[in-house]
Amino acid sequence: MSAEPPAAPARKILVVDDNQVVIKAISLKLLAAGYQVITAMDGAEAVAAARKENPDLILLDISFPPDVGSVQWDGFRIMEWFHRLDTARKIPVIVITGSEDPKARERATSNGAVAFFLKPIEHDSLLKVIRATLGEAAPSI
Repeated sequence: MSAEPPAAPARKILVVDDNQVVIKAISLKLLAAGYQVITAMDGAEAVAAARKENPDLILLDISFPPDVGSVQWDGFRIMEWFHRLDTARKIPVIVITGSEDPKARERATSNGAVAFFLKPIEHDSLLKVIRATLGEAAPSI
Protein backbone atom coordinates (compact mmCIF):
# COMPACT_ATOMS: atom_id res chain seq x y z
CA MET A 1 0.00 0.00 0.00
CA SER A 2 1.40 3.39 -0.92
CA ALA A 3 0.61 6.27 1.34
CA GLU A 4 -0.02 9.66 -0.21
CA PRO A 5 2.50 12.33 0.73
CA PRO A 6 1.16 14.76 3.30
CA ALA A 7 -0.47 17.84 1.82
CA ALA A 8 1.59 21.00 2.02
CA PRO A 9 0.33 23.37 4.70
CA ALA A 10 -1.93 26.12 3.40
CA ARG A 11 -0.11 29.34 2.53
CA LYS A 12 -0.85 32.19 4.95
CA ILE A 13 -2.13 35.53 3.71
CA LEU A 14 -2.41 38.57 5.96
CA VAL A 15 -5.32 40.85 4.96
CA VAL A 16 -5.02 44.41 6.32
CA ASP A 17 -8.01 46.73 5.86
CA ASP A 18 -10.05 49.00 8.14
CA ASN A 19 -13.33 47.88 6.53
CA GLN A 20 -14.77 44.70 8.10
CA VAL A 21 -16.91 44.01 5.00
CA VAL A 22 -13.84 44.10 2.72
CA ILE A 23 -11.91 41.83 5.09
CA LYS A 24 -14.82 39.35 5.19
CA ALA A 25 -15.28 39.29 1.39
CA ILE A 26 -11.56 38.82 0.68
CA SER A 27 -11.20 36.27 3.48
CA LEU A 28 -14.06 34.14 2.14
CA LYS A 29 -12.52 34.11 -1.36
CA LEU A 30 -9.08 33.22 -0.01
CA LEU A 31 -10.41 30.48 2.27
CA ALA A 32 -12.38 29.00 -0.65
CA ALA A 33 -9.14 28.99 -2.67
CA GLY A 34 -7.38 27.01 0.07
CA TYR A 35 -5.42 29.75 1.83
CA GLN A 36 -5.08 30.34 5.55
CA VAL A 37 -6.17 33.91 6.39
CA ILE A 38 -4.99 36.26 9.11
CA THR A 39 -6.62 39.68 9.41
CA ALA A 40 -5.72 43.05 10.86
CA MET A 41 -7.69 46.29 10.92
CA ASP A 42 -4.90 48.80 11.59
CA GLY A 43 -1.16 49.27 11.45
CA ALA A 44 -0.37 48.06 14.95
CA GLU A 45 -2.37 44.85 14.41
CA ALA A 46 -0.75 44.36 11.00
CA VAL A 47 2.80 44.65 12.33
CA ALA A 48 2.01 42.35 15.28
CA ALA A 49 0.37 39.77 12.98
CA ALA A 50 3.30 39.86 10.55
CA ARG A 51 5.72 39.23 13.43
CA LYS A 52 3.67 36.44 14.99
CA GLU A 53 2.28 34.65 11.94
CA ASN A 54 5.04 35.15 9.33
CA PRO A 55 2.58 35.20 6.40
CA ASP A 56 3.55 34.20 2.86
CA LEU A 57 1.85 37.29 1.38
CA ILE A 58 0.21 40.51 2.58
CA LEU A 59 -2.86 42.21 1.07
CA LEU A 60 -2.73 45.80 2.27
CA ASP A 61 -5.13 48.73 2.08
CA ILE A 62 -3.55 52.18 1.89
CA SER A 63 -6.23 54.41 3.43
CA PHE A 64 -6.97 54.20 7.15
CA PRO A 65 -8.98 56.58 9.34
CA PRO A 66 -7.10 58.91 11.70
CA ASP A 67 -5.73 57.02 14.69
CA VAL A 68 -6.55 58.00 18.23
CA GLY A 69 -3.05 56.99 19.31
CA SER A 70 0.22 58.75 18.72
CA VAL A 71 0.97 57.18 15.32
CA GLN A 72 -0.93 58.11 12.15
CA TRP A 73 -1.03 54.85 10.18
CA ASP A 74 -1.57 54.49 6.47
CA GLY A 75 -0.60 51.68 4.13
CA PHE A 76 2.70 53.33 3.26
CA ARG A 77 3.72 53.64 6.91
CA ILE A 78 2.72 50.00 7.45
CA MET A 79 4.93 49.00 4.49
CA GLU A 80 7.81 50.96 6.07
CA TRP A 81 7.36 48.99 9.28
CA PHE A 82 7.32 45.70 7.39
CA HIS A 83 10.66 46.69 5.80
CA ARG A 84 12.10 47.19 9.29
CA LEU A 85 11.16 43.66 10.43
CA ASP A 86 13.64 40.95 9.50
CA THR A 87 10.80 38.42 9.32
CA ALA A 88 8.53 40.61 7.17
CA ARG A 89 11.05 42.39 4.94
CA LYS A 90 10.83 39.85 2.11
CA ILE A 91 7.08 39.13 2.28
CA PRO A 92 5.41 40.23 -0.97
CA VAL A 93 2.78 42.96 -0.55
CA ILE A 94 -0.21 43.48 -2.84
CA VAL A 95 -1.88 46.85 -2.33
CA ILE A 96 -5.68 47.05 -2.49
CA THR A 97 -7.20 50.50 -2.20
CA GLY A 98 -10.18 52.68 -2.92
CA SER A 99 -7.87 55.70 -3.08
CA GLU A 100 -8.39 57.93 -6.08
CA ASP A 101 -4.91 59.43 -5.65
CA PRO A 102 -3.20 59.09 -9.07
CA LYS A 103 0.21 58.83 -7.39
CA ALA A 104 -0.85 55.95 -5.10
CA ARG A 105 0.10 53.20 -7.58
CA GLU A 106 3.53 54.74 -8.22
CA ARG A 107 4.17 55.25 -4.51
CA ALA A 108 3.04 51.69 -3.69
CA THR A 109 5.32 50.08 -6.27
CA SER A 110 8.26 52.29 -5.30
CA ASN A 111 7.72 51.07 -1.73
CA GLY A 112 7.95 47.45 -2.88
CA ALA A 113 4.37 46.41 -3.68
CA VAL A 114 4.31 43.60 -6.24
CA ALA A 115 0.80 44.50 -7.48
CA PHE A 116 -1.86 47.19 -7.10
CA PHE A 117 -5.65 46.75 -7.19
CA LEU A 118 -8.40 49.35 -6.99
CA LYS A 119 -11.61 48.60 -5.08
CA PRO A 120 -14.02 47.12 -5.90
CA ILE A 121 -11.78 44.10 -6.35
CA GLU A 122 -12.12 41.63 -9.19
CA HIS A 123 -11.46 38.51 -7.09
CA ASP A 124 -10.46 36.16 -9.93
CA SER A 125 -7.78 38.59 -11.09
CA LEU A 126 -6.57 39.00 -7.52
CA LEU A 127 -6.33 35.22 -7.05
CA LYS A 128 -4.33 34.90 -10.29
CA VAL A 129 -1.84 37.51 -9.09
CA ILE A 130 -1.63 35.87 -5.65
CA ARG A 131 -0.91 32.46 -7.20
CA ALA A 132 1.68 33.94 -9.57
CA THR A 133 3.35 35.86 -6.73
CA LEU A 134 3.52 32.72 -4.58
CA GLY A 135 4.74 30.62 -7.52
CA GLU A 136 1.67 28.40 -7.54
CA ALA A 137 -0.05 26.84 -10.49
CA ALA A 138 -3.71 27.59 -11.03
CA PRO A 139 -5.93 24.72 -9.88
CA SER A 140 -7.06 22.38 -12.62
CA ILE A 141 -10.79 22.06 -13.06
